[in-house]
Amino acid sequence: MKLIKPFRGLRPTRELAPQVASHPYDVINREEALEIAKDNPHSFLHINKPEIDVDSSVHAFDESVYAKGSENLQRFIEEGILQQDGEEKFYVYRQVMGTHSQIGLVAAASVEAYEKNLIKKHEFTRPDKEDDRVNHMDALGAQVGPVFLTYKSEDSVNELISQIVETTPEYDFTADDGTKHTFWVIEDVTVSAAIEAAFDSVDCLYVADGHHRSAAASRVKHLYQKRNESHSGSESYNYFLVVLFPHNQMQILDYNRILKDLNGLSAEEFLSVLAEDFNVEKVADHSAAKPKQAGEFALYTNNNWIKLTAKAELLSGIDKDDPVNSLDVSIMQNQILTPLLNIKDQRTDKRVDFVGGIRGLTELEKRVNSGEWEAAIALYATSIESLMAIADANEVMPPKSTWFEPKLKSGLVVHMLD
Repeated sequence: MKLIKPFRGLRPTRELAPQVASHPYDVINREEALEIAKDNPHSFLHINKPEIDVDSSVHAFDESVYAKGSENLQRFIEEGILQQDGEEKFYVYRQVMGTHSQIGLVAAASVEAYEKNLIKKHEFTRPDKEDDRVNHMDALGAQVGPVFLTYKSEDSVNELISQIVETTPEYDFTADDGTKHTFWVIEDVTVSAAIEAAFDSVDCLYVADGHHRSAAASRVKHLYQKRNESHSGSESYNYFLVVLFPHNQMQILDYNRILKDLNGLSAEEFLSVLAEDFNVEKVADHSAAKPKQAGEFALYTNNNWIKLTAKAELLSGIDKDDPVNSLDVSIMQNQILTPLLNIKDQRTDKRVDFVGGIRGLTELEKRVNSGEWEAAIALYATSIESLMAIADANEVMPPKSTWFEPKLKSGLVVHMLD
């Protein structure tokens, strides 16, 4: 089965691309999006977060919000802000964040391959978030937020992509956060055919970020199929928008926790109990506490940073061949959150919240020092190899185990469902 194919992308003009490109819909809230887009009528936030263009009293999942997104998309098309390529194409997208660079292929991925688990998942989805993306895609007749996929690096694919990045890009700009975004359109049909053939050597793909968008694309496919009496399987709705990166270029940051309370324990009592399973060391600051390898954790409470290192006795009791329970995030859950703090489900318990590693450990200090939270736990970043092992085993990661950076910009290319 073909995992991917080229498609007719709907894209901004070269001049407007830096203004159009926006944050993904799910990394900023409504107020932040409104502030970012208020002086920019070309911002793609008007399409992928259309709640910014309706009254603030209207819920983000209201039908009128999706209608506004559709209206804004049509305006972008009518005004020539977005224009559709005449032929099916692949695209190449490079991101540079500090010293890190990653180069991905933009393509349409097969929904059937996703449903047959050739595009593998590692997270559960929430029904409300899934419904939101279904309604958004259906109202717009388009997929506007690319799903972030990875695959085990393949030399034949890498060589073809490297040829493309030596040519003149279509877009090349630096975003407000300092990340550099470069985008190529592959015009040579022989190169596109070679890329498609090279992916025949790739056994499967992995969802890195975008589980709700992937699941929604599957539901939208069946929705459109029911409406189409002459369904053939070749229609655009049988595919969804993705960017694929080789696994050895992926950058996963830590995903940390803040805790509302210590379940009635004082900081001293909490540390005393932790000392049964961890070596406990008070350190000078967050830089000294930051975990440097698996099995290390950093705790901030009572204006102190404490380095926690899992004892050999604890680690020896964990099956290293178990891809889920051997994760640091699982050790934290099984040895700290559940038995000591009575936090059994991080998805629903309001006593725990999540802070992406991009914000640094100083953000943990800030949140705890505000008085709203009593403690924070920082973890070592989950590896891409662990993610793939869990997906290969058809297992599911604990919630908020990975934070990928840099984030894909929305609006550089759209996949139409007509």
